[in-house]
Amino acid sequence: MVIFYAEMQQMEFLRVWFMKSLKLFPIFMVIGFLAACGGQSEAPGEPTIVERFMAEPEAIARGAALFAGTCSGYCHRRQPGESDAVFLFDCEWLHGGSDQEIFDTVTVGVPNTRMVGFGSNWPEGDDDLWKIIAFIRANQQTC
Repeated sequence: MVIFYAEMQQMEFLRVWFMKSLKLFPIFMVIGFLAACGGQSEAPGEPTIVERFMAEPEAIARGAALFAGTCSGYCHRRQPGESDAVFLFDCEWLHGGSDQEIFDTVTVGVPNTRMVGFGSNWPEGDDDLWKIIAFIRANQQTC
């Protein structure tokens, strides 16, 4: 009987604790959501690396030269329909269209496709890839 009473007290404690926890759940959800959203983007008004390169004619020219020597030299073209490879200057992206997603796709490639990853094998490092993305963005159709 003493054991049964102790078990009942423990069950009551757990029930009360659970009910109180349910009341706090929405608060923790909001805190988690705000934490996930905060600190992930650049400061308001601060241009991204692609936006900075888009404002530099030399960077766009380097991006164009790199695109011609690597991308359009083998697969992608400047005009639609000239190749069976994905056209990069429209608004449709198969593997993510954000600057970071494009960067990641070019870096690691796309499994089971002809799109191989280039890694960080650029003469001026990752900046060269960002300049290619800036060149694409500067010449992309208005979406």
